[in-house]
Amino acid sequence: MHLFEVLKITPTELLVFITGAICVWLLVKENIWNWPAAIANQILCIVLFYRSSLYGDAGLQFVFIAVSVYGWWNWLHGGQNHSELHVGRTDFAGLCGYGLITAVLTGVIYFVLRRFTPSNVPFSDGLTTAMSLTALYMQTRKLIENWWLWIAADVFYIFLYCYKELYLTAFLYLIFMVMCIAGLREWQRTFRAREAGSAPRTSAQTVSV
Repeated sequence: MHLFEVLKITPTELLVFITGAICVWLLVKENIWNWPAAIANQILCIVLFYRSSLYGDAGLQFVFIAVSVYGWWNWLHGGQNHSELHVGRTDFAGLCGYGLITAVLTGVIYFVLRRFTPSNVPFSDGLTTAMSLTALYMQTRKLIENWWLWIAADVFYIFLYCYKELYLTAFLYLIFMVMCIAGLREWQRTFRAREAGSAPRTSAQTVSV
């Protein structure tokens, strides 16, 4: 019996692991190539999650792909005078708005999953889907606070994927959580340096198409 069979790991899950790790590492470094890596990861996730009856997460990937295309463009042209976008922050009102959006999305996705799919984890699936979608949009705006939401989402994902026996994916999200903490610290450092007028040039600032 192969090791993958013992651990219940499929080739698709392994590819999700690899592309996901690459994507988050590039994101921590503010590298623009995190977006194409993310799109590749999202396509693979559609297959993986659909086979695991995680219909909310599977459907979310189509939205992720669209948002990732927008994020790719916005990082390059979303700054002043269509220049490259830099790391920023949101205010308290903005945080409240993102929180409200997450709550509403959770309710809508839960209703859809409960009524129209055989999902046995409609609330958990809906909550993680909503948190991820909100965090991804915040990421397209290069808001530091996106990392806090990703960290919270990763905690829920770890328990959800263990329940679904997607152990490699759960381990990947544990790695994601650690990388998100590193990303939070890195983006905070970049933001403080730029505010002080001495920000270093980052990968996202040097890559062009």
